[in-house]
Amino acid sequence: MTLIKSISGIRGTIGGNPGSALTPVDIVKFTYAYCAKLRERRSKPAGQRYKVVVGKDARMSGEMVEQLVCGTLVACGVDVVKAGFASTPTTEMAVVFAKADGGIILTASHNPKQWNALKLLNEKGEFLNAAEGQAILDCAEEGTFDFAQVDELGHITEHDYTDEHIQAVLDLESVDVEAVRKANFKVVVDAVNSVGGIIMPRLLEKLGVKCICINGEPTGNFAHNPEPLPQNLVELSETVVREKAALGVSVDPDVDRLAFICENGEPFVEEYTLVSVADYLFSRAAKIAKEKGCSLEEATAPYAPVSCSNLSSSRALRDVTEKWGGTYFASAVGEVNVTTLMHAKKALIGGEGNGGVIYPAIHSGRDAMVGVALFLSNLAHKNMSVSELKKTYPEYFIAKNRIELSDKSLIDKILSELKKIYANENVNDIDGVKISFESKKQWVHLRKSNTEPIIRIYSEAQSMAEAEALGNEVISVANKIIGK
Repeated sequence: MTLIKSISGIRGTIGGNPGSALTPVDIVKFTYAYCAKLRERRSKPAGQRYKVVVGKDARMSGEMVEQLVCGTLVACGVDVVKAGFASTPTTEMAVVFAKADGGIILTASHNPKQWNALKLLNEKGEFLNAAEGQAILDCAEEGTFDFAQVDELGHITEHDYTDEHIQAVLDLESVDVEAVRKANFKVVVDAVNSVGGIIMPRLLEKLGVKCICINGEPTGNFAHNPEPLPQNLVELSETVVREKAALGVSVDPDVDRLAFICENGEPFVEEYTLVSVADYLFSRAAKIAKEKGCSLEEATAPYAPVSCSNLSSSRALRDVTEKWGGTYFASAVGEVNVTTLMHAKKALIGGEGNGGVIYPAIHSGRDAMVGVALFLSNLAHKNMSVSELKKTYPEYFIAKNRIELSDKSLIDKILSELKKIYANENVNDIDGVKISFESKKQWVHLRKSNTEPIIRIYSEAQSMAEAEALGNEVISVANKIIGK
């Protein structure tokens, strides 16, 4: 049994003992702490009630967790808007739609069915920052409670925000609904038996796309490992080829990550989801600038011609951004770090290499719905197959390795020494150590685990052999540092 507490929420397996798994005791304690800090974060005049939106993916434990969370919110004197089955981006947008003070998403994202989690949102429908998250963790550990009196209990209302979310995507100026409809796309969607099976077909229908949905029943009994990686998408690949579809679409259980399958059954590669969307938006801005005789900055206003991703994401995003005259920035790993940087830079587009597209024109959170709509708009404009589109982007490969240590104290020593050894290269230490070899267009990123004595190592190059070699080189250097 596992319980992981972090600044972004609490995540764990269902069943077991309090403190060692995601039990009812832990759920109530953590929800109470969220309410307590909500009042501190957002002061209100006496008599004005707080409102929190609660949405869930289709996990088998979802109803149980929902009842506990909603009951605790009511007991704290907070009004609840139950969004029911809702994707993570739908719940994020629902906070704004409902003019709520915050939100709680019940999802363990790509983790298997025995997991669930509480992800915490502020009044903007965005994840809490590090300080706010830590304050909730500290409050939960105190274990003191002061619930509302009977006349002050909260109330529960229910509202499905799926259609509002879909309409917001369709209303985006950059989503070319007419072009997508004219293209007559056939698309296969693997919804992994969660909420993607509810919202994704409805969006595609509105776009005039013929949708074939597999694993579409929201039972929470996932048909395969729910992480949208190629080895888990064999059925989707086979269905795309058999149905002669233009595209295969895979989403994780809460529909914030997005991966594509080409018409030939081959992976588009998750890293390139964001790359392709960014390329479309920047090319569109460049076209507008040319037609109007204005600058790229004026064409992207009120946003800046900037893209952002985290340090472990592919260099390909930087390449396509700079190709159109834009600027790229990297953040520490974690969605909240990416969105914080995007706000600071007023970025046009951003996200993560795991298939997370963040488009501030709709909201500042990963959203597979807007990712699909923008990708199909791009594909319709390019008038080419998905595999042909993939060939237009710079080709990179990422290798993933790790160093396992018996002594956690050695981690900082390794990272510190590596910075000295590679001081002549481009070194970034905002999140572990990233060493960029600019002349070779290669990089390696080392990050320590928060829960285990492990250093995770991502390395990227223009071939998998080179990426693996780079990772192994750094591992060899690290072993010499600690005398192995």
